[in-house]
Amino acid sequence: MTQSPTPPPQRPRRFGNLIADPAPLRLDRDFRLLWTGQAISIIGRTITQVVLPYQVYVLTGDLLALGALSLVQLLPILTFALGGGAIADAVDRRRLLLITQTGLALASLAFVGLALLPAPPVIALFAVAFIQAGLGAVDQPARGSALPRLVPPERLQAAIAMNQLVWNGGAVIGPAIGGLLLATVGIAPAYLLDVVTFGAAIAAVYMIKPIPPAPGAARPSLRSIGEGLRFARSRRPVLATFVVDINAMVFGSPRTLYPALALTVFHAGPAGVGLMAAAEGIGAFAASVFSGWTTHLRRPGRGVLIAVAVWSIGIVGFGLASFSFPLALLCLAVAAGADVISAVLRTSIVQLLTPDQLRGRVSSIHILVVTGGPRVGDAEASAVGAIAGPQLSAVSGGLLSLVGVGLIALALPEFRRLDMAVETARDRVPDGTMAADGTIAVDGTIAVED
Repeated sequence: MTQSPTPPPQRPRRFGNLIADPAPLRLDRDFRLLWTGQAISIIGRTITQVVLPYQVYVLTGDLLALGALSLVQLLPILTFALGGGAIADAVDRRRLLLITQTGLALASLAFVGLALLPAPPVIALFAVAFIQAGLGAVDQPARGSALPRLVPPERLQAAIAMNQLVWNGGAVIGPAIGGLLLATVGIAPAYLLDVVTFGAAIAAVYMIKPIPPAPGAARPSLRSIGEGLRFARSRRPVLATFVVDINAMVFGSPRTLYPALALTVFHAGPAGVGLMAAAEGIGAFAASVFSGWTTHLRRPGRGVLIAVAVWSIGIVGFGLASFSFPLALLCLAVAAGADVISAVLRTSIVQLLTPDQLRGRVSSIHILVVTGGPRVGDAEASAVGAIAGPQLSAVSGGLLSLVGVGLIALALPEFRRLDMAVETARDRVPDGTMAADGTIAVDGTIAVED
């Protein structure tokens, strides 16, 4: 684990514990490098997320083609994520990140080449999108599982919050730049900017120290993947983080309803769709900035449940506020902010309670949940909207999410009672040490029933 020399005494933070703590950027060199490279690269990646669907729609004029594109990008994640996590646990994660980031940059370069053709084959765009999503399915578990090796445990949650700040900031800035580039210079230069920004990410990974696998790491195999799945199932607070997110995204996510709501409920026109996306991005970014207090939360499970409840209530308010579009946008921003707080807390729970030799595989499960859940939620919201209307779909989805989080709190009481100070103290002890409940540590971990 990379740690800085003993730091000087820290001065009180000017705004108390409210602002996201930048201490990992000051004190942990490798995290600072990786974070900076990601901060630059995410701009280019979110530009491509705007440009690629636009290009496909211009070429086909068919909304079903956009649905097919989403499916093409989802399939490799479902197929390769678990294997990618097993690979991340078995090899040097720095080397793996160099390979995946280089591959992602080459995929973006392929988009540039295709955009320069007079009539780019749509099937070729789909093929590159498939490859890029597959590389991302390996890159994300490697990056997520590397984080606890870059910062000490006491700064891990602050580092996670800083990563959320980057992702949500990029989600606001990147699409705006992408739209501007499409309007001024066209598709190929927009893709080219993505390629250029990957240079920063690759350089940052190259400069950090190696991140070798844990001693005795399992070779990638179906058996090693199964070990990760069994751990996630048996470690109930970790399992609860996945269940909570699936509940919130499958029932509560209203994104696929934005066009119908803007045109038929809020009567805000096409601009209303953009305003909804902007409200969501602004709420998420603001929550990332003001997430410093989460690093001092002793019972993060309870915090996750409350945050998802706020998310659910925000979505209900968004659906009900047909009489005031600004109020609906405010509800949506509050919901998105609560979702970010939930994400920060859930990620820190998973990272702190998962042994290093399993982090890649458990991170890959996390990738599946956060990627697949919203896609299933889009399908659910669309189906309900087609039958009962978009407004009722949004309201009922928020209510079902709220009921679901209540049921989870009742079914998994250990999650709401989770005390991270106690858990982390008993989870990492010398082999042979006896815990207060009489269990014995093996390989540094006390196997206890939660």
